[in-house]
Amino acid sequence: MKLHYISKKYEDTYTFGYKLGKALGKGDVVCLTGELGAGKTSMVKGIARGLGIKEDVTSPTFTIVNEYSGQFPLYHFDVYRILSPDEMMEIGFDEYLYGDGVCVIEWADLIENMIPEEAIWIDIRYLKDDERIIELMGPDDKLLRIIEGMDCIDEGLSN
Repeated sequence: MKLHYISKKYEDTYTFGYKLGKALGKGDVVCLTGELGAGKTSMVKGIARGLGIKEDVTSPTFTIVNEYSGQFPLYHFDVYRILSPDEMMEIGFDEYLYGDGVCVIEWADLIENMIPEEAIWIDIRYLKDDERIIELMGPDDKLLRIIEGMDCIDEGLSN
């Protein structure tokens, strides 16, 4: 299943992330893709707030993963700079994926072969000016559960 949402400004992307965060559950994996500056980290900031995380969220570009405590843990990965999948294994990536938290992975396409099939993929692309198209992809049952939990964002969602 594929769904699309148009974000007209930063706040729309953040709000989308916030509502997504409120709908996520333990064990969910969200994979973010898009060009530099497309809004991946803005989306993660919203997800974190939706999970009840109060601290400032920053991209773990050089540390690979940042952990945050909220309703349940958020494991925020940025794999832009990894040189080999072995680096992911060294930090215990599998334990995060199958743990009690939510994993959000920026640049997930770089480690696509390590991502579980039931992951939610979100691609953020530039349209014009500040507008972005946010494309959600994933298993029908998981996307339907999440969309239901996002409450009223779906007015802008289309197939």
